[in-house]
Amino acid sequence: MDRIKSLALDEIKTIRTLVQDGLRSGAYTYPFQGIFYFLTHRSLWRPFLSTLAPTLSLSIIITTSMFFFTYIPQTALLAFTSGPFAPFSAALLVLTESSTLTNFLARSFILRDSLLDTFDATLLSRGQTALVARGRELDSSGGVGDPIARLGRVVRRRFTGGGVGSVVTMWLRSLLYLPLNFVPVVGSLMYLVGQGKRVGNMAHVRYFELKGWTSEEKERWLKENRAAYTSFGAAAFVLEIVPFASLALAYTNPL
Repeated sequence: MDRIKSLALDEIKTIRTLVQDGLRSGAYTYPFQGIFYFLTHRSLWRPFLSTLAPTLSLSIIITTSMFFFTYIPQTALLAFTSGPFAPFSAALLVLTESSTLTNFLARSFILRDSLLDTFDATLLSRGQTALVARGRELDSSGGVGDPIARLGRVVRRRFTGGGVGSVVTMWLRSLLYLPLNFVPVVGSLMYLVGQGKRVGNMAHVRYFELKGWTSEEKERWLKENRAAYTSFGAAAFVLEIVPFASLALAYTNPL
């Protein structure tokens, strides 16, 4: 029992340090800056609008179904461990489950190419033409002020090559974090930090790919900037579990 208590205290100290460093980095503001940038650059909207109807329908169906069938049972179960916090913890749990399932299906079958186009077009709009040209063909005849029109065939996709299999792995890892919500307050915080690490580490996969970094170089960079990426990922994760808006925010978070 003392060993378990010691491990728990060490984990709490680690999380506290990570949270403090993350707050100092200011990286948690980037997802909100991404929303503003996306809203003020209409030229980036085309991939999002082309997938809006199917992804919104999918999100509504999954989220409403999950609340209808699983919210009350999970609230009752969490009442034994979370007490008065059970309704909140259960809502967070259902939203997370819904978001995870929706993202798994949407990213596997609907959004993969459009998210890639949005990210590359954002780099073009920021003057990073040479960087984007490392990973895809560019049409020099594309309209001025329309980066989407300049995007051609993708020629480099190394880290993202896992397809559905890689998304399944990410989904299963997300599910492994869910039991943390059964621990009152601290468990939910640990869960948020864990999800922050996962989301943060995935945010710049395409950027690392275009830079031509090896897996070792990517992991070294992420380790050196762990607190910043975790705080960014935690903020992005909270935004992505907003009902019916999660898939729209999937476009803005990496920006």
